[in-house]
Amino acid sequence: MRLSVLDQTPVPQGSSPATALRNSIDLAQHAERLGYHRFWVAEHHNMGGLAGSSPEILIGHIAENTDRIRVGSGGVMLTHYSPLKVAENFRMLEALHPGRIDLGLGRAPGSDHVTANALARGGQRLSIEYYPTMIQELRQLLHDRVPDDGPLRGIQARPQTEFAPEMWLLASSEDSAAIASHFGLPLSWAHFINPHGAQVCRAYTEQFTPSFSHTEPSLSICAAVLCAATTEEANVLATSLKMWRARGLQGPIPSPAEAETLADAAAKNPLTVSVPPEREKPLIVGNPAEVKRQISETAEMYGADEVVIVSICHDHDARVRSYELVSEAFALTTSA
Repeated sequence: MRLSVLDQTPVPQGSSPATALRNSIDLAQHAERLGYHRFWVAEHHNMGGLAGSSPEILIGHIAENTDRIRVGSGGVMLTHYSPLKVAENFRMLEALHPGRIDLGLGRAPGSDHVTANALARGGQRLSIEYYPTMIQELRQLLHDRVPDDGPLRGIQARPQTEFAPEMWLLASSEDSAAIASHFGLPLSWAHFINPHGAQVCRAYTEQFTPSFSHTEPSLSICAAVLCAATTEEANVLATSLKMWRARGLQGPIPSPAEAETLADAAAKNPLTVSVPPEREKPLIVGNPAEVKRQISETAEMYGADEVVIVSICHDHDARVRSYELVSEAFALTTSA
């Protein structure tokens, strides 16, 4: 089973977005050394706790500062942009870093709807019903398969590259998984957002339509993981993420001490500080043996051959250490 990384570029309380971006590059270098297969960066807008608003730029910096690991988006929110511009961005990355670039696509806004509208020209983003058409157009542009009788006739995405970036669809709903199976594309299921996707992913595999780029289905799942030397230490690290989730992903990532203070205040006065149960999302927490077991069981439940790990905590060194312990637990092939 392959292990990979999704980095959302978290901004810890007391730090800065610039430091968070440098931390992403540092984490990618560690991930490469630790034997992870790919390193994806997310796209979010108008969020104080996540600094990754432009995955295309961050991918370029990460690829420039690593040598072998695949680097890509997890993902580009396609409904904000024209397929041609996305194709050009990722062909540029592929030309600079051949054979290492992934293009993961999502249809979520990656922000609130007001911000999403502001990203669109004229303040009006395309309806979600256009998403399959946008995927089809983007794929045609990436692979130089634009039909002569279509709206893109005569258009070629540049620069020209020998190979196209590897294209994935991200999903947390049945609709996006169905689109991936229809187009014959790899699927990455966001288990950390929706843990009820095993049946959907089995349907993706069973209904997969072979395509010119992929003759067989490829399925990964993305799981939230925090690992430490002891279960107790891991649970302390997790308090930051749990409180940040409870606050609706607003503001920077609190420290464990701040999270404990907020939790105590919520317990004493729940009408003032509440922790809505709907904010609870799946989280694999524990020591290396516990985390390995939970990751393996989750992958088996989905029938996935790759697990993409997203880890958020307040301390960057602890986050790096979490990935290091998971690598050791799975005996990934490391490099000096």
